[in-house]
Amino acid sequence: MPLTRRDFAKRSALAGAGVALAGSVGVLATAPGAIGGEATEGADDGTADGTLGYGPLVPDPDGILALPAGFSYRIITRTGVTKLDSGESTPSNHDGTGTFEGTRGSTLLVNNHELKGPRADWPHPVPLAEGLVYDPAASGGCTVVEVAKDGTPVGEWVGIAGTSTNCAGGTTPWGTWLTCEENEDKAGEHGMTKDHGYVFEVDPSPGSQLRSSRGGPNAVEAGREPKPLKALGRYAHEAVVVDPKRGHLFLTEDADEPNGLFYRWSPPQGFRHGRGKLRTLADDAGVLAAPKCFDSGGRFVDDLSRATKTGTVYGVDWIEVPDRDARTTSVRKQFADDEITRARKLEGMWWADGGAYIVSSFAREESPVQHDGQVWFYNPSRRTLTLKVLLGVNPDPAEDGALDGPDNITVSPYGGLIIAEDGEGVQHLFGATEDGRTYPIARNEVNVGTAEEPEFGEFTGPVFSPDGRTLFANIQDPGIMLAITGPWKRQR
Repeated sequence: MPLTRRDFAKRSALAGAGVALAGSVGVLATAPGAIGGEATEGADDGTADGTLGYGPLVPDPDGILALPAGFSYRIITRTGVTKLDSGESTPSNHDGTGTFEGTRGSTLLVNNHELKGPRADWPHPVPLAEGLVYDPAASGGCTVVEVAKDGTPVGEWVGIAGTSTNCAGGTTPWGTWLTCEENEDKAGEHGMTKDHGYVFEVDPSPGSQLRSSRGGPNAVEAGREPKPLKALGRYAHEAVVVDPKRGHLFLTEDADEPNGLFYRWSPPQGFRHGRGKLRTLADDAGVLAAPKCFDSGGRFVDDLSRATKTGTVYGVDWIEVPDRDARTTSVRKQFADDEITRARKLEGMWWADGGAYIVSSFAREESPVQHDGQVWFYNPSRRTLTLKVLLGVNPDPAEDGALDGPDNITVSPYGGLIIAEDGEGVQHLFGATEDGRTYPIARNEVNVGTAEEPEFGEFTGPVFSPDGRTLFANIQDPGIMLAITGPWKRQR
């Protein structure tokens, strides 16, 4: 049922106060012009010692990762150096990552590899493991990495292969990973033999089809052949989260000309989620819809970049997608600009506090208003979007300390958000607190350019281990998965 202007006006005052649940991120109001600023020394911000973050970043003599004093890192996988259990190199272009509890205290990580186009274009594509291949022409997919309780890498094997441009994704409440193709190639385009632009489910659990690719005896044969989840639509998927209460899936699209959309998939009546259940659905099962936002005065909002103040709240109606498989027209192009609300570079998402945190990485000429990053919170109970983080346009991306281009995100067990930077110039992992301040956690020091023109790959896939003691993250180029440990503390 659509929200009326009167309904939203009644709710907007409450929603504008942000999320008030215990442990929530709260209103993350990072103001333009204050990006990356250090906290005032001795400020009372509620942390154990009255300081924000973990202190300045210490340059790494090995040229990999600058971290605060007391922190350390371990390389878990590295393209061209570490190998899969089958003997091939770890695939390149590490991206979205999910963590799961393994056996005997170990952690299982499903790692996307954002590889687009034919396999011949990449020195280290995802190997075509038997029974786990969707399109043998495609180079992308996922690997599963096992890390022992003491942090020692145990093994790595293929989770899915023959997919394209596996960017972000998301974990499910039933313990699987949904990997997303940020691609719209059809069979016959760019060497592909099947249509792409789908979501696939990957099961990392011991005894699953993943173990069978290592020669294990307990393969679940019914789940071995990858199947696109066509009910979730075919477009340039970025991330996905699951509403465990209502069963909805929320998905982002990273596309432009025109800008992409934020989607909600509603399951058919009587459907119950679980391992492998999504692949049993008909291609047109449920309802895939895009948002139509309006302000407290009932005025339509055409693009999320128009919000220039944190705490801005929009009501959301949902408009059904006409042709979710995009047989003739891309999904985002099936709507007139006055029918739905768009946003530039809709990227990472994370489910927490009863809703979805959603990133719009930056906005440029394709958008009504320019910015260098937004994080929104969608509250499904109120059907509202609230702007939590706003990064103003970064005047000098090459300057260390400035931040721009948030991408993958996670909610930290120590409070606030952890954000992977995918901007220009220097690349960071950084935190954002409830009162809006940002602080650095790590800086990428792997220069893949030259001394005269340095270039640093983006951070991807920040996610904590199930016990909250280790922060895993990737440097996409040259392809490194890292485990970061140290004296974590509550950031209020």
